[in-house]
Amino acid sequence: MIKFQLGTHDVPENTSLIIVITHKNNIQDYNLPTGITQKVNKRITAKENGFITIYDKETITLIAVFGKDEPEVSQDSEEIRLFGAAVLKALEHEKVEEVKIRGFNEGFSTCERALFLEGMSLAQYRFDKYKKSKNKTFLRTVYLDENAVILGEIEALHNLVKSVSFAKDLVNEPLNSLNALQFSELAVKMGEECGFTTQVLDKAKIEALKMGGLLGVNQGSDTPPTFNIFTHNPANAINKQPLVLVGKGVMFDTGGYSLKTGDYMTDMKTDMAGAATVLATIMAVSLNKLPYYVIGLVPATDNKISAKALVVDDIITMSDGTTVEVQNTDAEGRLVLADALVYAKQFNPELVIDLATLTGAAAAITGFYGTAMAGNCESAMKELKKSGDNVYERLMELPMWKEFEDLLKSEIADIKNIGGRVGGASTAAKFLEHFTDYDWIHLDIAGPASIKENKGYKQVGGTGVGVRLLYDYIDSKIQSN
Repeated sequence: MIKFQLGTHDVPENTSLIIVITHKNNIQDYNLPTGITQKVNKRITAKENGFITIYDKETITLIAVFGKDEPEVSQDSEEIRLFGAAVLKALEHEKVEEVKIRGFNEGFSTCERALFLEGMSLAQYRFDKYKKSKNKTFLRTVYLDENAVILGEIEALHNLVKSVSFAKDLVNEPLNSLNALQFSELAVKMGEECGFTTQVLDKAKIEALKMGGLLGVNQGSDTPPTFNIFTHNPANAINKQPLVLVGKGVMFDTGGYSLKTGDYMTDMKTDMAGAATVLATIMAVSLNKLPYYVIGLVPATDNKISAKALVVDDIITMSDGTTVEVQNTDAEGRLVLADALVYAKQFNPELVIDLATLTGAAAAITGFYGTAMAGNCESAMKELKKSGDNVYERLMELPMWKEFEDLLKSEIADIKNIGGRVGGASTAAKFLEHFTDYDWIHLDIAGPASIKENKGYKQVGGTGVGVRLLYDYIDSKIQSN
């Protein structure tokens, strides 16, 4: 990862130079060679907003220009992140290893500088573990002016980006490298490294708890399920009741006997993105020692087919005694989540947030541009939505009308696991709500959990969606206390 170093007194003489400008008339402040100044002025005149880069190989200078005509105009947060990512891409293209940023403090506010560095850091992620030819990253060190960022902010950013990258790694790993047992082993290791506790319930303990949803989905697998409990409870926590995060950990989803057809099974290794987000969020919170009591719950299994697998019309009994008529074995995520939501009750939580790649219906609504949200606590959803805007992981609230609950009624059991073609994302949320008796928010991340092409600071594959969102939400709760 990039090392950001405050103070430019130790900068090597041959270090490349980035100049960040937010006002086109400011260029004369940097004493550039006349030829370069003319080139930049010509390009700036034609473009008021965004960025351009010009690289002069003789002087090894990268010039990055960003902003509107007026320097006092506040820039859009996401544009600044994307600008940081674009600068990183330009530097990597030129195989630059060390750079010094000039004009940083003058060009951006303290908050904007942090956004720029965040975009640079997130953009450097690569997943080439299984390739002979590695996608080498070149940039190692960025020198910044004194007071460029708030004390401690660089370390906090490093830990957050490290956690987001870890979530991306988890989502990108194939099932033959990351099944439920391996996920739990890795979670224990990360707990030891980051400072949170991990408890793993094996199949026997899951059976003792009568988690019929998790056990039912696991019936077709030769890999036993696990139920993972992560706890970050610092002595100085400002909340006595924990925030509980629940992540769907379906390590691979074939759809079961409601088999996914065509290319719909491709990339189903990403069906545990909710689990990855929960584990990575606990990592970030623990690494940065946030004074907030947080618990993570991850039911983990794959959804495969065998002679023992669930079939349509089976009836299973959940851990709270609710009977469920299974009408689609590909609606399995809500079954494993339901047991986790029941388990969360024992903690008397202040709020429970679940994250899951739950429905294609949600993905059809938001695409990869945002996340579908539902819940029963308007004040908490409003706060979470604000955090979503802060980190550009936007949230769209789903309707939770009582008619959607009616679609889940069963003639032979307490509830069905699907409600038909109407309002698929909402009926899935209503199914989950059945197992809650506390303040609760549901995030359906089916759309943004993975992408098919590089977008700014997001790479093909897992995006780590939700980590920065939840971290910002927790940090905002601490700041407002």
